[in-house]
Amino acid sequence: MRQLFEYHPTVAYRFIPGLRLRVEHEAGGYLVRTNGSGFRCEREFTLPKTAGKRRVLVFGDSITAGDAVSNPKRYTDALERLIPDLEVYNFGLPGTGTDQQYLVWREFARSIEADAVVLTIPFENIRRVNSRSRQFIDDQGVHRVHAKPYFELNEGSLTLCGIPVLRDPVRAEEAEPAGVAKTGRFRPLRDLVNKLGLRDTAQKLTGYQPLPEYDDPLCKEWRLMNAVLLEWIRQIPQPVLLVPFPIFQYIEETADPAACLARFRELAEEAGCHLHDMLPDLRQYSPQERRAFRFATDVHPTQSGHEAVARSIAPVLRGLLSAVR
Repeated sequence: MRQLFEYHPTVAYRFIPGLRLRVEHEAGGYLVRTNGSGFRCEREFTLPKTAGKRRVLVFGDSITAGDAVSNPKRYTDALERLIPDLEVYNFGLPGTGTDQQYLVWREFARSIEADAVVLTIPFENIRRVNSRSRQFIDDQGVHRVHAKPYFELNEGSLTLCGIPVLRDPVRAEEAEPAGVAKTGRFRPLRDLVNKLGLRDTAQKLTGYQPLPEYDDPLCKEWRLMNAVLLEWIRQIPQPVLLVPFPIFQYIEETADPAACLARFRELAEEAGCHLHDMLPDLRQYSPQERRAFRFATDVHPTQSGHEAVARSIAPVLRGLLSAVR
């Protein structure tokens, strides 16, 4: 398969500019189109606003970039159809943490005129922010680790480290274990439960919390995540809409998101930005509809999932844009 990404010394990587590529997927494949700046956006980025348009910049990871669906089926494109005269610049970059997305804004978007900025924060990004590398499987099936930029928090001040990012990956066994992002706890037990098809039931019965890092507002993981977001939001001149993206366990009600939401409410109040919790809207759908928001094995949103996200965000974003006109 053709390569999707190219090295970037500050962010670690970006999409190859001008890419037109079909990616194989369990649902049959999807089309990736990138602009000249190296992002999955249907238009080129320009500094001045387009006449007669309201412009919104959106940042996030693979959900926002649109892994598993073609560009027009993403929630950012759906927002343009729901809000008249809206122009969305999609800066989503798969596999990145909120710290890297902050660097994307600094490197590529700081000078772009806009009416509002939307920061989408997948709940699991707390682990990516607290890691120094990411693991992946190359085309030979070998587990490798790529370095990423990262911040350190010392006495309330952030220091950017790991710049320039190392270009070449290493084998997973050669990487520093503490620095590699992890995706879950109790792996052997989880694999057995999944194999037996009892995951959802087990999580409901045990009160499983997939992201315990949010439980304590003073834990080092949240303090770093909080500091990165505060620094980023305070530098953005436009109104900011903070949109936490819940993992599917919270959408499908097999785990309790209360601690995660509490941390983001506290952050939004401290930062003075707008916060939108999508869960009440997403949970209005039937269990069958919510399960269809993700694929059979891939947890990325399906087209129906993207549409539900867009319908939840659109009224809030419309109100925010009306207030700044």
